[in-house]
Amino acid sequence: MQHGKYRFIVGFLALPLGLYALFVVWPFIQSIYYSFTDWTGLSPEFKMVGFDNYSRMLDDDIFWKSLQHSLLFALLLPVVTIGLALFFAFMINVGGRKRRNGPVITGVRGSGFYKIVYFFPQVLSIAIVALLFAFAYNPDSGAINSFLRGIGLDDVQPLWLGDPDLALWAVMGVLVWSTVGFFVVLFSAGMASIPAEMYEAALLDGANRVTTFFRVTLPLLWDTVQSGWVYMGILALGAESFAVVQIMTTGPGGPDYSTTVMVLYVYQKAFRDGQAAYATTIGVALLVVTLAFAAVVMRLGRRERLEY
Repeated sequence: MQHGKYRFIVGFLALPLGLYALFVVWPFIQSIYYSFTDWTGLSPEFKMVGFDNYSRMLDDDIFWKSLQHSLLFALLLPVVTIGLALFFAFMINVGGRKRRNGPVITGVRGSGFYKIVYFFPQVLSIAIVALLFAFAYNPDSGAINSFLRGIGLDDVQPLWLGDPDLALWAVMGVLVWSTVGFFVVLFSAGMASIPAEMYEAALLDGANRVTTFFRVTLPLLWDTVQSGWVYMGILALGAESFAVVQIMTTGPGGPDYSTTVMVLYVYQKAFRDGQAAYATTIGVALLVVTLAFAAVVMRLGRRERLEY
């Protein structure tokens, strides 16, 4: 059985590792290389400029604003999204009352319907979601301010995306709404695999729903939660935040750069301003931030694995 084992393994791994190196690793290496040049993105000629792009980035006030916003996304969005998803998933799977002649542990009535409702935003493209909420946030004819006027709150008419103090929070709300359903379904699948006997034993010992969640559900679901945390942080730093900010905000990234995130700033420098080398420099900084975020979450979330 050991004969030819390594040739067998190499034969299966060679092609996928080659594709990964070609389409993932090599573009990263190219980006780091171009960050030391003055390449415009169009001209075939460029020259090495050393660390000039990095010095420029450290003196760029807009870069620091975008970094602050991206870090805010990475820190707050996973907390809110994962927290809501855990709550909804727990209520769907465990939070119902005991029914006559039924199991001791059950979800709320209509739990299957709620899963569909929560997952519905995942069916929509993030571009469609951003457009819908852009219309809803319209201060004159949008659904939100129209509702406020309908209930007599004529004096409460925020500008939403036009207010530098509210725009970033409005965008974050859209990201939470569009992603929480995915994690509800993910955590529901994990909770469904936990033996009901564990919940029944906890209830017999006098534990309430809150204690059951923190002492039984969360420890047994921790690996899934940790993976979801990293995944949500990468979404908040990458494509999801770019799409929402690009479509919804004025500028985009406004007003007054109040919603500019790092991935949007990379796009603007590369394709709007023709400064591809500087854009790759910001991209390298984004790569460092993303890797640092994943490393911190995996390190802080490390704990002994519980099996059942």
